[in-house]
Amino acid sequence: MSTPRNSTLPGDPPGGRRAVTVWVIGVSVYFVAVIFRTSLGVAGLDAADRFHVNASALSTFSILQLLVYAGMQIPVGLLVDRLGTKRVLGIGVVLFTAGQLGFAFSPSYGTALASRALLGCGDAMTFISVLRLGTRWFPARRGPLIAQLAGLAGMAGNLVSTLVLARLLHGVGWTAAFAGSALAGVVVFVLLVLFLKDHPEGHAPEPFPHQGAAYVRRQIAASWREPGTRLGLWVHFTTQFPAMVFLLLWGLPFLVEAQGLSRATAGGLLTLVVLSNMLVGLVYGQVIARHHEARLPLALGTVAATAVLWAATLFYPADHAPMWLLVVLCAVLGACGPASMIGFDFARPANPPERQGTASGITNMGGFVASMTTLFAIGVLLDATGDDYTVAFSAVFVLQALGVTQILRLRRRAARRERERLVASRVETVHVPA
Repeated sequence: MSTPRNSTLPGDPPGGRRAVTVWVIGVSVYFVAVIFRTSLGVAGLDAADRFHVNASALSTFSILQLLVYAGMQIPVGLLVDRLGTKRVLGIGVVLFTAGQLGFAFSPSYGTALASRALLGCGDAMTFISVLRLGTRWFPARRGPLIAQLAGLAGMAGNLVSTLVLARLLHGVGWTAAFAGSALAGVVVFVLLVLFLKDHPEGHAPEPFPHQGAAYVRRQIAASWREPGTRLGLWVHFTTQFPAMVFLLLWGLPFLVEAQGLSRATAGGLLTLVVLSNMLVGLVYGQVIARHHEARLPLALGTVAATAVLWAATLFYPADHAPMWLLVVLCAVLGACGPASMIGFDFARPANPPERQGTASGITNMGGFVASMTTLFAIGVLLDATGDDYTVAFSAVFVLQALGVTQILRLRRRAARRERERLVASRVETVHVPA
């Protein structure tokens, strides 16, 4: 189903320079949060040495961080709907900066775990807030592109983590690298306090009654009843996790220990994943903004390509996969992040403005639950099989199969419901007084 490029819904915000300025400040918070989130991806082997832990214990860092992140998504969505973007982002900056500082000075495995949990809590408050900021400041037709650009900013943060933080880590040491990076949190907090606004003048949301637990139950139940919300969750679940697992923790060990590459070469391939993500994100955003019906083919095509390349790499009939195959794998993994953003393009039109935060929180849980599950499975399988990466990484295929099954089950119901909403909005537009 396609929608006109220049269609405008009643009450749409105007966009413009002021919108871009405010949105960039919000995105800068998410950018810093991703730097902190992915910092362990370039420090995994160093963390294992520093805290004297095995693969399962190492994976617990990322699992706990993602567990907190995923568990916070619905509460954060409710908070954004109730308190607004600025307050929630401000709390998030304080928490993830404190977590990064704590990780820098952690003397033991236990305190390091607590620091990553705190970081995950603050990180959880950023992306949903940025999505909400976009819907409050830009016309609805810009939604797919704005969401992809937000994801692009996150990948830029990942790139900084891969290139800059990795060098700092091996140049100035663990404590100085992590503590120094925490200064970025202070900078974005000041920008947020001084310049960020929840919405443009004249576009304040309608007052909405909040009645404690009853309000929470109503918001969650109404969002979940929409097939588009559930489809968005499963699209996010199925597409995001292969690249997330690779970048967040297991990519560097896989490339160094299983494929025999140097750290420098492995770092270059991780950078390729990030660069590919940024390029594909721009393409996907433009395509979906012009052709709404391309959403599902793009998502399923990304899943299929990822599965094929993983299978070719893991089961290559030699000790190591050739470099060209690893390059293609990393380029294809770069499409996972942009494909996961398509999940929000199903949830967004399925819910009214007062439920956008809650619906986005439900959707955003998908990929992080899948990532957390896969991180844990890989760590356990590596320990159980004596570091057999072929067996461990095969867990990817199980979760992909589950996700695709759910997507195919929900797609028709979500499309029918979205068509009904589109017809209703066109009728409303026709009857708006001139």
